[in-house]
Amino acid sequence: MTTSSFDGMAFRRALGNFATGITVVTATSPTGERVGVTANSFNSVSLDPPLILWSIDKKSGSYPIFAAASHFAVNVLAADQIHLSNNFAKPSEDKFAGIEYTEGLGEAALLPDCAAVFECQSYACLEGGDHWILVGKVEQFSDNGRAPLLFHQGSYSLVMPAQNSLQKGCDQTQTGVQQSDKLADNLFFLMLQAVRSYQADYQPKQLATGLRTCEARILMSLKACGKLTQKQLASQVDLPQADTQSAFTVLQQKGLISYDDNNFTLNSQGAEMAERLWRIARDEQRQQFRQFSDDEITTFKRILLSLINSNN
Repeated sequence: MTTSSFDGMAFRRALGNFATGITVVTATSPTGERVGVTANSFNSVSLDPPLILWSIDKKSGSYPIFAAASHFAVNVLAADQIHLSNNFAKPSEDKFAGIEYTEGLGEAALLPDCAAVFECQSYACLEGGDHWILVGKVEQFSDNGRAPLLFHQGSYSLVMPAQNSLQKGCDQTQTGVQQSDKLADNLFFLMLQAVRSYQADYQPKQLATGLRTCEARILMSLKACGKLTQKQLASQVDLPQADTQSAFTVLQQKGLISYDDNNFTLNSQGAEMAERLWRIARDEQRQQFRQFSDDEITTFKRILLSLINSNN
């Protein structure tokens, strides 16, 4: 395709089919000028040495500061940090006004509660058409394991794990029908598929709160029970110990839960978040089971509880 016939807008739309994470890249010049820009061009380059890259428009007023800075930080935004993406994407005299941050290597701003943060030494600057490609050598990083914020087709998006579902409209071959009949008679298989189908709609709504599944379950359990010991909570959450322990730490750091007299309890902010989580759960349950009668739902609950109790 020649340059004269190249459709830049169509090209941009086509690129939008590739979902990306969203970052806020920050730096501070030797004279103390601080900058932060929203970028979705972040990518890994090398493990040895540990290199990453991102790109910035050559016309950007922030570029001279990045060029002069010894370090920059890549803050990978979590699902509940759309406000930070919007803040650093728009022109402003002081993008950091009212924004919490700490200083990392080279005094680059580190934003709290991100999915991950990479602190990088400025390593190389490469020509890239109308952009500069900035390569950084990672000297420090943190991994909070939070659900990331995504950008896809010009809109913010959320992570949703891919799930297989029971094939609908199987091929009308003898083999296909036999296989479908066998699967349809397997209650365990059907239960797994039902849970996956339920999660496909429910999980993104839960992740949009910025909490991982383990963290959400802890808050919801405390809302239902008032206070619980660490052992009781771990049993309620029913997830790996490492995830549970990490979740306790994250929730305490965020000021959502307190620990006193061997019990965890909700703080006021935690109680509000827990009520939000329960509201999401209740709305989803009503939506998913709207086609069933009260008697059918009562029977379904009885079956589930019987299966649960039979294995305890």
